[in-house]
Formats: sequence, structure tokens, C-alpha cells
Amino acid sequence: MSVSTKLRRLLVPAAAALMSATLLVAPAQAAHVSPAAAASAALAARGNAVVAAARAQRGKPYRYGSRGPNAFDCSGLTGYAYAKAHVALPRTAQAQYRAAKKITGAAVRPGDLVFWVSGSRAYHVAVYAGAGQVWHAPKPGDRVKLAKIWNWKQVRYGRVAG
Repeated sequence: MSVSTKLRRLLVPAAAALMSATLLVAPAQAAHVSPAAAASAALAARGNAVVAAARAQRGKPYRYGSRGPNAFDCSGLTGYAYAKAHVALPRTAQAQYRAAKKITGAAVRPGDLVFWVSGSRAYHVAVYAGAGQVWHAPKPGDRVKLAKIWNWKQVRYGRVAG
């Protein structure tokens, strides 16, 4: 019997045993995921879906009052991106601001909403993309794009339940 045949006879059963042990251990470990960890993972997955939906609209024109799919205003873009993640948002930036749970800048995660607020009125909204950037539909004559957050004094953050 050749050396390679001997090795194969030893390694194939060992590999099969290792794989079956992995399959038996993995479900037991999965059962010990805390509710907080599961909620955090679900929030991250939804956030990634929202960011991906906003990113997919890159280059589409701004049009006041438009909710897509061919043009957007700011709240139309956020509403559209959230709808792709199966979450309904109110229509306007102000209504989205009222509906969102306010969070700190330290707590913001991709997919959260970023609001520009003057007094108590939200006049612009965007999707947080991470690294201090947002996906937004800026203004007439412009297009959906990724931008660095500006005018930090007026910025507030929100997270939508769902």
C-alpha cells in the first residue's frame, strides 16, 4: 500500500469526524447568543441594507417632493432606503425627526438618520453611511451623493424602530 493511500485512509475519516463535531458544536454555541447581541446584529444588518439602498440611488436627480425611484428629495431618499429594508418612515424631514429616537453622535451607526435642525425644526435629513459621511439628496440642480457631514452645530442623530 502506498504512502498516499495510507494517508488518505487516515485523513478522510479524521476530516469527517472534525466536520461532524463542528456541526454538533455550532448550534449549541448559537443558542447562547444574548438577546442584546442578536438585536445589535439585526440593527447592523438593517443599517447595511438602508445604506446599500441609498447608495444604489447615487446620481439620481433631486426633485422637491419626489420619493423615487427616478428622483428624490431628502426625505424621499431616506424613506425609500428604509422601505427597501421593510421599514416605513413618515414623509417629511420634520416628521421623520419626530418619529426617530434621538441618539448621540457617539452612538450613531450606518443606516441611522442624520438631521440638520434649526431651532426645533428639521430642514434636511440623510442616511448615515459611516466615517462621518451621509447619503443624501441635497438640493435642486444636484444629485444623490455621498458627502461629509457639514454644519455640525445643527446636526442631530436619530434611530428608527422597526
